[in-house]
Amino acid sequence: MKITKIRLFPVLCILLCSGITYADELISWQECLYSAKKNNPDLISAAEQVKQAGRDIDIDISNILPQIDGEIRGKRTKVNTKKPANSYSYTVSASQLVFDGFKTSSEVTNALKTFNSKLYNYDVVSSDIRLGLRSAFTSLMRAQALILITENIAERRKQNLELVRLRYEGGREHKGAFLTAQADVAQAEFEIAQAKRSVLLAQRELSKELGLDKMKSMEVDKDFSLMGDYDAKPELETIVQMTPFLKELIAKKEAADYNLNSKEADFFPKVYVDGAFGRTNNDWPPKKNEWSAGFSVDLPLFEGGSRIFEVSKARSELMQSKAEEKGGKNSVLVTLERSWKDLQDAITNVSVKQHFLVAGEERAKISRAQYASGLTSFNDWIIIENNLVIAQKAYLNAQADMLYAEAYWIQAIGGTLEYDQK
Repeated sequence: MKITKIRLFPVLCILLCSGITYADELISWQECLYSAKKNNPDLISAAEQVKQAGRDIDIDISNILPQIDGEIRGKRTKVNTKKPANSYSYTVSASQLVFDGFKTSSEVTNALKTFNSKLYNYDVVSSDIRLGLRSAFTSLMRAQALILITENIAERRKQNLELVRLRYEGGREHKGAFLTAQADVAQAEFEIAQAKRSVLLAQRELSKELGLDKMKSMEVDKDFSLMGDYDAKPELETIVQMTPFLKELIAKKEAADYNLNSKEADFFPKVYVDGAFGRTNNDWPPKKNEWSAGFSVDLPLFEGGSRIFEVSKARSELMQSKAEEKGGKNSVLVTLERSWKDLQDAITNVSVKQHFLVAGEERAKISRAQYASGLTSFNDWIIIENNLVIAQKAYLNAQADMLYAEAYWIQAIGGTLEYDQK
């Protein structure tokens, strides 16, 4: 079924167009996205993790490059009664790794895979932030609309109270009906205050998702409409492969595989070539040339079994990451199925609640005229009035639930803060 715009019921439309506001600033959804991308601390933290992973790559690559050291030494010695002697020298030495069983190359590849996992983790965090942001945005939208609804209900309750009062004072209605009408007015006024407190809470939640240091008094300018069309069910097996969460798990598995290769390479010897050039003399600056060249082979023979234990641990980490990938894929598929089902249910529910609202408005219109004419009892009339109130709130909640369900669906498919700008 295709629903691109949900009709607001007539009274709400009139109130929305009346210019009534409960905030200092009007903020759009695009402005919310911009603020969250710039200020949300969780997203900033994820971005810093990506930077750190990038530096890890540089660190591992540096181990492949020549290692060059410089040294300057000065020494003054005295033996027994002889005159003290001075000696000076400076040396530049270099060492180049030739072979280490591909340990360093495995560490570089491991760092690259870890970097990829951090990039995907950034998308996962961005997707979670979008969900929280959209939910907070919808909550504020719902709270704003609820104030308008409750004010309209309170006005209607007051009109009903006056109608009952006239009949009660004229001896055509009992005291119980009059007291019930008074209680309905009190309930309506309480719900107005409750709705206004809900606006403050929603503003607080939205400020948090925006990454603001202080709560901002905001009003959102969006209506209850979906951001996409959801007529046909997509192929979930295809979507799951594109989700950043699963991509992150795959990258972690690949990183664990190269980490195992690195640990196994510790059993191979490490071969270096090295050389040095310098000068030495008893006077400064030294003038006698010295140089050397050679190679070295490093082969640890016994380290208490630490290399064996590290390989065993790395192999276990690889098995763990494989299991997490498999379990993660199954979990994402379940989440996709559930989110799609909830979205379809929510879309259909809006249509159903709209039918109830239209019917409730018509019944309330008829029963009000009948009660004023004495053609129906207070008990029958007030039941229809209460049903109208229930229908109005149910329709609003259904519209909000539909947007919540859409937000969860977009989060399930991996939609990030960039999703709405594609």
